[in-house]
Amino acid sequence: MELFGIALATLVLFVGFGFMVGVLFGFFGMGGSFLVTPALLVMGYPARVAVGSGMAFVFGTAVIATLKHHDLGQVDYKLGGLMIVGTSVGIEVGRIGVFYLEELGLASGVIGVTYVVLLGAIGVFVTRNALKNDGSDSSGGGNHEAADEGIDPDAIPDIAKKIQSYRVPPMMTIAGGIQVSLWMVLGVAFATGLLSGFLGVGGGFIRMPAMFYLIGVPVPVAVGTDLFEIVFSGGIGSFLYGLEGGVDLSIVAPLLAGSALGARIGSAATGIVDEGDIKIYFGLMLLGGSIAVAFQQAGDYLGIEVFNTVGFALILLSAFMVSGAVIYSTITTMRSQASASAPSAD
Repeated sequence: MELFGIALATLVLFVGFGFMVGVLFGFFGMGGSFLVTPALLVMGYPARVAVGSGMAFVFGTAVIATLKHHDLGQVDYKLGGLMIVGTSVGIEVGRIGVFYLEELGLASGVIGVTYVVLLGAIGVFVTRNALKNDGSDSSGGGNHEAADEGIDPDAIPDIAKKIQSYRVPPMMTIAGGIQVSLWMVLGVAFATGLLSGFLGVGGGFIRMPAMFYLIGVPVPVAVGTDLFEIVFSGGIGSFLYGLEGGVDLSIVAPLLAGSALGARIGSAATGIVDEGDIKIYFGLMLLGGSIAVAFQQAGDYLGIEVFNTVGFALILLSAFMVSGAVIYSTITTMRSQASASAPSAD
């Protein structure tokens, strides 16, 4: 049975997958391209269609999630604008590097290995720091501040404190009243854009932790601001791919149908779930993505098709488990808050 030119089972799969990625997207501020694009490639779609449709999905979901974060006061537009400038320059330099490696015949292998190592390294770093601070960090608790409110200086990571100590003018004030050098913001944006352009992904899994650990932006605001940046990068990318016939609406539409609800749930969860949980879930998802991409890279290199299938299964499993954990934590926190307020109401 087909609906809109696509098998019903595939349609249901896309809607469900879109919902899971939407939850993750809204919660982590990630474009989801490292989940969606590999999944489409394993399903047999051409690379151009997989990348272009993935970007179009990223753009649509980013708009939905950014609007929700805007309502929660979790978007720093000044910081987002500067990130767009620095990221755009970095992406162009990264693309030049890719073309150079292609001329040498090294692009595929170098990018694949870099992708796996980077995902794994960031995942280990974020998870280790979140677990180390679990229970001792007062910045969590599901009571996240809006972008224009002050934050506890002790909640800022030590790396960010060190960076902020270098007061190179001009200085600027960002979320939570944090003072940081304009050059540091542009430097972080350029570096994350460089990696984004080199790896050919949205780069949310790089930018979000970079804004928190290097600049000191509160996690919910880092998520919302990253999504705001992705609206622009995803929109431009999907438009360019669409001109070349790389966007398949029969793929994008059901994915967006699922993510429309998922992204709003994930965005709302950032204001409810403990900030430490956000970092732990984020790290675990990156580790799962690293293992999945490693299997796919090995499958392509060795010509073993079952490795690609295992990688696809791991992508779905990672998205299902982490999005499920986000929803479970949200429900649990809301119930505990309701129980705590019930006696006082009596």
